[in-house]
Amino acid sequence: MNSKSTINPNDASDLLIEEELLEMESRYCSWGDTVHYSARPRIFTRAEGSYLFDKEGTPFLDLQMLYSAVNFGYKNKRLNNVMKKQLDTLPQLACQYLHEEKIHLAAKLCRKNELAFEEEGRVHFNVGGSSAVEDSLKLVRNHTGKNLIFAFMGGYHGRTLAVSAITSSYRYRERYGHFGDRAFFIPFPYCFRCPYDKKKDFCNLFCLKQFERLFETEYYSVINKKNNSCEFGAFFIEAVQGTGGYLVPPQEYFAGLKEILERHKILLVDDEIQMGFYRTGKFWAIEHFNVAPDIIVFGKSLTNGLNPLSGVWAKEQLISPHVFPPGSTHATFSSNPLGTTVGLEVLKLIEESNFAKEIPEKGQYFISRLRALQKKYPQIGDVDGLGLALRIEMCQKDGYTPNKELTDSIAEIGLCGNLSAGGKKQGLVLDVGGYYKNVFTLAPSFYVTKKEIDIGVELFEEALIKALKK
Repeated sequence: MNSKSTINPNDASDLLIEEELLEMESRYCSWGDTVHYSARPRIFTRAEGSYLFDKEGTPFLDLQMLYSAVNFGYKNKRLNNVMKKQLDTLPQLACQYLHEEKIHLAAKLCRKNELAFEEEGRVHFNVGGSSAVEDSLKLVRNHTGKNLIFAFMGGYHGRTLAVSAITSSYRYRERYGHFGDRAFFIPFPYCFRCPYDKKKDFCNLFCLKQFERLFETEYYSVINKKNNSCEFGAFFIEAVQGTGGYLVPPQEYFAGLKEILERHKILLVDDEIQMGFYRTGKFWAIEHFNVAPDIIVFGKSLTNGLNPLSGVWAKEQLISPHVFPPGSTHATFSSNPLGTTVGLEVLKLIEESNFAKEIPEKGQYFISRLRALQKKYPQIGDVDGLGLALRIEMCQKDGYTPNKELTDSIAEIGLCGNLSAGGKKQGLVLDVGGYYKNVFTLAPSFYVTKKEIDIGVELFEEALIKALKK
């Protein structure tokens, strides 16, 4: 890490320039994105490894890495060089033409899934995650003829109009009228805050049994018992909930869910946009639960955040040319030679790495450090995770009541850049999620070092202490 800067931190003109920039942004940029979740938005000037840097050269340890899109670190030379080379050879291409990187990338993904799930399938590429989810909805409707969907409370699949209908937060739909195809939202097995007030070790998957009860009688509104026809075409899941707070379900849950769905001919659509490509220690998060999905949606870290690329993998019977012919769905930029070239290199990098061993080891070390911190501060109600998808749930002193105010305060203190670790001025980049916006969802770089983990815990504790003193 090089924290040196060519800018004089005492130069008042720099501060003035930043104030002017923020004033211009406030006047001319839409506030419709998430920038203004922060009381004072931060301007960063460069990035490297696990760090972002401001104008003064202050390093900010990033523990969210663009919502798990930059899994392989900022300014990854191998991936950057591949993209630069492609930029000088075939940077653009209309979507009705082919380039070899797209073909090789699709083949690698399909062969990976053949090995993992013993299912043949095909890949359809798009640009953003929400667009890929939209494509998966088309596949579901095309195959089942049904437009009603099951999804989880706490689930997040995007914010386009159709996808907002299966994202659980009403806040994302409130201003846009009635959503006739809004999903039927089912409680996720959120064991720390069980919606049925059960204890994990003794509940016998009570939440799953409640879902199964919906199919007992037509009067629970989902099935016609006379012909056993279900009104719902698919269940959209995240194997580990992302925005919902990096929630890891009990090991047996999804196998039980899949059995119920198969019984009633309901497709299982697995949204791996945030957790795919080894965030949890396996290529797909769903692999931890020994379940084969019918459709997988992916994106984010496939290009390490360099160039938007997303996609859908579906079983052959759902996406073969016979049932999903040319023109069934379309995006101008889906050819995407820059994205597919980087994506192909990402898969090669994964094949040459030992992430299956390294990521769980780093995750366990990180969790052990956080749980040691939890013993010191009752406000840390829950620490959990899978691989390097980690969660810290902040509470009141009782260790349970959600504490959004404390969470926000810690995040803002981290972004001020006035913390210290090893005698150096530093900042800390944290992402806030969870049902009550009181959970830090940690997604560090796969190359995060043990020293950086220690620094992260040290910075977090300092921010927590300052927040508690407010």
